[in-house]
Amino acid sequence: MEKSIDLITLLEISLSAGKEIMEVYEEKLAVETKADESPLTIADQRSHQVIESGLKSAYPNIPVLSEEGNEILYKERKNWKRFWLVDPLDGTKEFIKRNGEFTVNIALVEENYPVLGAIYVPATDVFYYGEENGGAYKVEGASAEKFGNTEELRGKSTPLSVRKATEKICVVTSRSHMSAETEGFIERLKDGGKPVERLSAGSSLKFCLVAEGQADYYPRFAPTMEWDTAAGQAIVEAAGGTVKSAKDQSRFAYNRESLRNDWFLATGRNE
Repeated sequence: MEKSIDLITLLEISLSAGKEIMEVYEEKLAVETKADESPLTIADQRSHQVIESGLKSAYPNIPVLSEEGNEILYKERKNWKRFWLVDPLDGTKEFIKRNGEFTVNIALVEENYPVLGAIYVPATDVFYYGEENGGAYKVEGASAEKFGNTEELRGKSTPLSVRKATEKICVVTSRSHMSAETEGFIERLKDGGKPVERLSAGSSLKFCLVAEGQADYYPRFAPTMEWDTAAGQAIVEAAGGTVKSAKDQSRFAYNRESLRNDWFLATGRNE
């Protein structure tokens, strides 16, 4: 990377965004609807403001592309070599259901691929992070700790590693966006003769389950946007897994003209 990114700064920004989200979570929700009919709460907006302000202050030369930010035309961003890709509140439906399965996602994308990812789970105070060639980690009780530097942060973190191949296959699927194609993928795994266990989770927690070795596969054969997946991909890859296009098995790339993702498969299973 051209300029070193301070993980402590990303943690502090994530914690501040999570605090804004939890303040709204504990109140009666005011839910609006976006143009695509997905739910929007004031928590999305407050989290976005904290993250955008924090990133621009710390890294003024790195542009920010956020789900809740102003639309940035492709002709402006197509030549970006490095940018932040942010989902201020991933799992808005889970937030509205009040099941705690929502996250703050921040990814650094370089040359169209995520090289650093940070995912904070405000309801459980867990912070996941992963960096290209730097490994993936998990910090529980993140807001209760004070970390002086990155080495101290890593020293108090749990290293993550994708799951080793076992007789039983575990597939994690979306709690709110199941599809017939995903069901078909699971049935094909069963046809291979091994028992298949299913887990359900909201938001980018599905990536985290793959990264920490609790699930072998996360198939996504339903719509997502680039900000939904970049941070999770960075963490899965840093933990030794892969995130590939279901269409051609290529590594999942970003900053395309359309920000809507193709179907993909995240996996840590290495037979």
